[in-house]
Amino acid sequence: MILAKYIFTAAPRHRNDVKSVRTVVSPDISKIRNIGIMAHIDAGKTTTTERMLFYSGYIRALGDVDDGDTVTDFMAQERERGITIQSAAVTFDWKNHRINLIDTPGHVDFTLEVERSLRVLDGAVAVFDASAGVEAQTLTVWRQAEKHHVPCIGFLNKMDKPIANLDLCLESIREKMQTTPILLQIPIGCGKSFSGIVDLLTNEKLEWTTNSNDDDGRCFKVLPLDQSDEPALVQAAKEARGNLIEQVADLDDEFAELLLTDFSDNMYAVPAVKIKEALRRVTLARKGVPILCGSSLKNKGVQPLLDAIIAYLPNPSQRHHDIIQWYKDDLCALAFKVIHDKQRGPLVFVRIYSGTLKAQTAVHNINRNSIERMSRLLVPFADQYVEIPSITAGNIALTVGLKQTVTGDTIVASKASAAAAVRRAQNKAGNKGHSVNVILSGVEVPDPVFFCTIEPPSMAKQADLENALSCLQREDPSLKVRVDPDSGQTILCGMGELHIDIIHDRIRREYGIETHLGPLQVAYRETITEEAKAADTLDRTIGDKRHVVTVELTLRPTDDSSSKITIHKELHSQLSSDLKEALENGVNSSYLQGPLLGYPVQDVSAVIQRVSLEPGTSPAMISACVSRCVQKVSDALSLVLCNTTNAIYIFFIHRQ
Repeated sequence: MILAKYIFTAAPRHRNDVKSVRTVVSPDISKIRNIGIMAHIDAGKTTTTERMLFYSGYIRALGDVDDGDTVTDFMAQERERGITIQSAAVTFDWKNHRINLIDTPGHVDFTLEVERSLRVLDGAVAVFDASAGVEAQTLTVWRQAEKHHVPCIGFLNKMDKPIANLDLCLESIREKMQTTPILLQIPIGCGKSFSGIVDLLTNEKLEWTTNSNDDDGRCFKVLPLDQSDEPALVQAAKEARGNLIEQVADLDDEFAELLLTDFSDNMYAVPAVKIKEALRRVTLARKGVPILCGSSLKNKGVQPLLDAIIAYLPNPSQRHHDIIQWYKDDLCALAFKVIHDKQRGPLVFVRIYSGTLKAQTAVHNINRNSIERMSRLLVPFADQYVEIPSITAGNIALTVGLKQTVTGDTIVASKASAAAAVRRAQNKAGNKGHSVNVILSGVEVPDPVFFCTIEPPSMAKQADLENALSCLQREDPSLKVRVDPDSGQTILCGMGELHIDIIHDRIRREYGIETHLGPLQVAYRETITEEAKAADTLDRTIGDKRHVVTVELTLRPTDDSSSKITIHKELHSQLSSDLKEALENGVNSSYLQGPLLGYPVQDVSAVIQRVSLEPGTSPAMISACVSRCVQKVSDALSLVLCNTTNAIYIFFIHRQ
């Protein structure tokens, strides 16, 4: 007799009735999951998020990206274009767990949104198009997750597509992402006949009805997989489960020992709970990536994905942040995003790492060395918020009233708590004479890629435009604004054509300014392709004082953009700090404009080999001589390489 059971979720409610959706009382930290959804463009991130909100009871009806009525894509530009532009945070409950979820963009122009989200998240769900596998932006977001050591699980979406290929996806994950995919489910059917999945841990079939396109997927059958099922499916499940057990045993020593001692005769008899425990250890150690499959658009496989988030991704206490130990129970939080609200002013997203954040209290911004009063505290539900009196460590919240705080700032309770953290760190290190770092690492902002001029319709609107650009820059640190020193025009610098177009549209809609954009240009960089050496002497008399300095240096191509200058070790001890600073200023000023087209020079290291100067030579003259010497080397290189068939300089767009 086949045992069947039906799974139903709690009755969903309408998102407009936010206060009734869930309680805002902070649960135990072990019940919290801070996760992000990341993927390539059109892999199904927002659709997957929408289904999660629906099955958790947050919304009453399913939204659609093409219809422009999803919860997390609430900007007018997002709904018109059918893409995610800003990362949106939403909070919901699933099986007595609190999930703080951030839906991130997939377009490379908005890569900073992914970067700053992953900076504060504890885990992530990487969504893949099952017909395409790993794509270009998938690799970018995966590198960002690796940089922040974020444990991940994978979701092979769009299994209902005719060209969906499970094996292709697994192979591309293994080869392109250099990680170990651990398959936890196999699909039942393929293409349009995709109807469910087989859970390899429990040997159960999860089948959704396919009778109607209007079915919302809340009801599905869970049946044991037995010999009466299709032989090919049974055999495939048996082989896949065997591979799963072997993979976990290879990655987890404790599980391998369990197999050898208790299940050496029949490894298929190992309980599902033991496999799940080992999978959690493997995932938290980032040795492998559990892979699930489904179709978010067709409402299949999302509930098991929610279960996997709770089962395998870490809670905040399982993510180790060294700086937090110095604050103990005192408040320590990181501001990772700012948005502007017409009524409330700037709203600052913060991730609380330790202590408790309370409304109507003063906080200390370590980066700005300023004290600000936070008037209100909110829990984010996309573009709607619920006011709360306080929130504990491990959560994400919105603050109102922080006027000076920007992305990447560390917020603590007071100057005294920061000083106490410094003392604890110094005592621990036994190094009381030196300063220690008690500031959380901020968000790495990529350099702009494109730029263009922006002009107001009239000079009367210039002040309004400057205010709008100031607000937008605070929201989006990847947006840069500068004034051309020659023409006096305002230059708008962004990550791409779409990025600048969105900014232009927001200025028109949100600030009511009809601006004019000049032609879009690429922000190239110049660099050298080979090593070269030169010497230069500057002999100049200013007034009654003669300045004479000779510099000999070598320029070398390098992959490390931070190492711009190196002084020869024999020379280093002979130079004063003022002379070293003058040499560095000369090199840096020469890098501002390259010799070919005047673009900044990048990935070049200058090695100072000899410096000789007359007494009384000013540091400004030393800097000028160094700058001229660097220019001399660059000009020589360009003349030498100009006659070759290769490019003179490597032109590239610097983006993550």
